[in-house]
Amino acid sequence: MTYTGEVKVGGPADVHELADLMISKVAVGSMNNNAYLLRCRATDEQLLIDAAAEPQTLLNLIGDDGIASVVTTHRHGDHWGALAEVVAATGARTYAGAHDAEGIPVATDVPVADGDTVRVGRVELTARHLVGHTPGSIALIYDDPHGHAHVFTGDCLFPGGVGNTHDDPEAFKSLIDDVQHKLFEQLSDETWVYPGHGNDTTLGAERPHLAEWRERGW
Repeated sequence: MTYTGEVKVGGPADVHELADLMISKVAVGSMNNNAYLLRCRATDEQLLIDAAAEPQTLLNLIGDDGIASVVTTHRHGDHWGALAEVVAATGARTYAGAHDAEGIPVATDVPVADGDTVRVGRVELTARHLVGHTPGSIALIYDDPHGHAHVFTGDCLFPGGVGNTHDDPEAFKSLIDDVQHKLFEQLSDETWVYPGHGNDTTLGAERPHLAEWRERGW
């Protein structure tokens, strides 16, 4: 089956099979959050991005092999609603942006800074600190050696624009600057974008609209 990234709450996960990594996407909770389970093909180690809601759904997705770690992309409650239950059940290490850790009610074992590496088995993800939606939001980039990059953007980049900055012009400028400089200027058009809610996109699909987003201010 071809991966589309189109999932719905209560429905099955969609699985993106790469050469070294399997990415399973599932939608959970009342705000249609996306959670992503990453599995290293070489070691079978697993990492979860955003234990957002519905802990049993996430634990069923994780399966008997468990997870080594959970990354929370930012401090907003709809992205960590199941974190305590998932950590209690799996013993996973917790990662979050250093500037958002204080806003997450489950202790962060590993505070993440811009450029830090997060590993799942033999696969390396690079964290980028994107300021504006929250002070410590992070995106995770997997630079696939067999193809193009893949980036998990939390609520910082979606199809059609950057994340909500609550009508704060300074926060919007910070976020769009970071997204432009750290994602669009560093990664190719083929880069696949996995957002915190809704459907996936690519940087190439969104790149022509950057100036439009700046002009409208959101």
